[in-house]
Amino acid sequence: MKILFIADIVGESGRKAVKKVLGSVKSEYGIDFTIANGEHLSDRVGVDVAIVEDMQNAGIDFFTTGNHVWRQKDFAKHIDNGNLPIIRPANFLGDTPGEGYRVVETALGNILIANLLGQHDIRANLTNPFTRMDEILETAKNYKYSFVDFHAEMSSEKVALGRYLDGRVSAVVGTHTHVPTADARVLAGGTAVVSDVGFVGPMESVLGVKDELIFKTFISSMPQKFELADGPAQFNAVVIDLGPDGMARSIVRVDRVVEV
Repeated sequence: MKILFIADIVGESGRKAVKKVLGSVKSEYGIDFTIANGEHLSDRVGVDVAIVEDMQNAGIDFFTTGNHVWRQKDFAKHIDNGNLPIIRPANFLGDTPGEGYRVVETALGNILIANLLGQHDIRANLTNPFTRMDEILETAKNYKYSFVDFHAEMSSEKVALGRYLDGRVSAVVGTHTHVPTADARVLAGGTAVVSDVGFVGPMESVLGVKDELIFKTFISSMPQKFELADGPAQFNAVVIDLGPDGMARSIVRVDRVVEV
């Protein structure tokens, strides 16, 4: 199985970029299943159900999220609908809507998809992502492949989880910082890892936001209403090739500049 994972898709710019290049990327790499982080899909921060459905029609099979998953207030009631191909982080504390992992049927075998949040520098009430993933692996049944989106701030925490899960899952990819890293590789036990895949959105920006607004934030310490930048978009993704044993054979970055 070849999995394409697309990094955090940010607003209209990101959605347009995906629609423009997804078909050609899937064809070039022979992709069987596509996953994307969708916590920034809305034109504001958060997830909009209609946009999820639109991106499904564009060719994305499943969505993970992150700490901004609840920023659209109506989304909490929709994520409980098991028909939506989307999960929220599994290590939220308490009674949280939706699922933190799901076993998804595909033509090439079932895949366990899990979503976790890092505990460091993330404002959320969380359980430990390492032990929560242990619990998921003890509970989940009837799958051949396994994929983890670890939405975390600290590179060391993401590297550590990948090594902790080496040989137990097919892949662990990092998201959240919107800055792509160059450490994509397959570990000794057969798990594909990368600390951060990056994002899909305005390239000439500060993580997608207009420069001047971020400059004001850093210089004045006063909060600003963020707006997405204009211009060409960057498209950051990885392709993970999984063998018949369910472990990774390779992971390669797919980075494009897209006129939107």
